Amino acid sequence: MNWEEKYGDFNPNSVAVENGNIFGFPYSLEDAKVVIIPIPWDVTTSYSPGTAKGPKAILDASLQLDFYDPYLKDAWKYGIAMESISDDIAQKSTLLRKNAERYITFLEEGNQLSDSEEMQTVLTKINAASAELNAWVKERTTHWMNQGKLVGLLGGDHSTPYGYLQALAEKHEFGILQVDAHADLRKAYEGFEFSHASIFYNALKIESVKKLVQVGIRDICPEEVELIEANPNRIKTFFDWDLKSAHYAGKTWEDECREIIMNLPQKVYISFDIDGLDPTLCPNTGTPVAGGFQFQEVFHLINLLAESNKEIIGFDLCEVSPAKDHDWNENVGARVLFKLCNLTYKSSNG
Repeated sequence: MNWEEKYGDFNPNSVAVENGNIFGFPYSLEDAKVVIIPIPWDVTTSYSPGTAKGPKAILDASLQLDFYDPYLKDAWKYGIAMESISDDIAQKSTLLRKNAERYITFLEEGNQLSDSEEMQTVLTKINAASAELNAWVKERTTHWMNQGKLVGLLGGDHSTPYGYLQALAEKHEFGILQVDAHADLRKAYEGFEFSHASIFYNALKIESVKKLVQVGIRDICPEEVELIEANPNRIKTFFDWDLKSAHYAGKTWEDECREIIMNLPQKVYISFDIDGLDPTLCPNTGTPVAGGFQFQEVFHLINLLAESNKEIIGFDLCEVSPAKDHDWNENVGARVLFKLCNLTYKSSNG
């Protein structure tokens, strides 16, 4: 059965129907080529919480999109579907987040963890719950990959993709293209083994992750810089200030993009933290930082990657946090998600 026979009633030019699926698309999980797994989790967020609400906010905002994409003809036809948002994970995140806030406040007041059995218990509980989440994410992503699907993970904070990286590592050797304001190379930040600020420190423990290429980094601690400098064959960081300085001196963004892509191995996973963008595009994200990319700037890079001889094997989008008084953050997030789906599909289908 061809697309017209099965989905011919879907009109990409009409008003989106609130049918429970991302973008209002008509596809089932079984029919879709790209499956989105939403993770409403932000337990270890160290500044402003709210990213656990990102998946639902993006789902709601996705109905406002138009579906023409200059990078992919008939972008609505190949099929995108999203799993239901887990109430169990959302509730657990809310409960543990309250404990995490008490724990973080305890540390920020200058207290020592060794002096409080209660806080030690809180930390142990959060680390155990994070490990359980990783196992769940690994199971869900493996399930859909075994069905031949491309998988996108929708956070939540930036700790959420770790289980997906573990699942990919059982099938591929690959590199990571990280779009981010932060390096996320801290070791067990604040004691959280699976902190959002530690995702790539943990990812580098995975043997199948051959290269980490970071772009847009502009908020980093000395210890992370030391780790980068000590591992030049494993980590390549394109700092925001270096990219901008080269541009001001006359280097084109096209040339910078091709240099970034040249540093990636054959198979590439994209990890997209929304704070990699200029914070005017994501003002409510957990840890906004001045600087960053414009929307079209970063997707010029990802489209060049999709058109290269390299293959995008999966992606995540994290740290979108809705605001109470406007829907700008999720509006941008929904558009980022659509582009990531389209370019991942484009890369994998020639």
